[in-house]
Amino acid sequence: MIEIIIDNKTITPYGWTFKVTVYDDIGETKHSVTVAEDYYKKLTQGKITPEELIKNSFEYLLSREPKESIFGQFVLPTLHQYFPDYETSMRFKSAD
Repeated sequence: MIEIIIDNKTITPYGWTFKVTVYDDIGETKHSVTVAEDYYKKLTQGKITPEELIKNSFEYLLSREPKESIFGQFVLPTLHQYFPDYETSMRFKSAD
């Protein structure tokens, strides 16, 4: 079973940086993810929290690659470069 834990949230001038740990039966990986408030609003229209967006984003990634393949540090819009359907998927999840 995979568990996604947001360990820390830091407010930045433009949004937030999250420290995330992903656990499974084999071990853990740690990640630092930054998201601008404008990008958060673009994807969610404020219907879910920034923490929920981060968790949904990790669930999305983990359905496509192992935790060890996820970058250790990244800005959230980077995902769209590697996964063209990422933004559509997050908008859909935010509408639920």
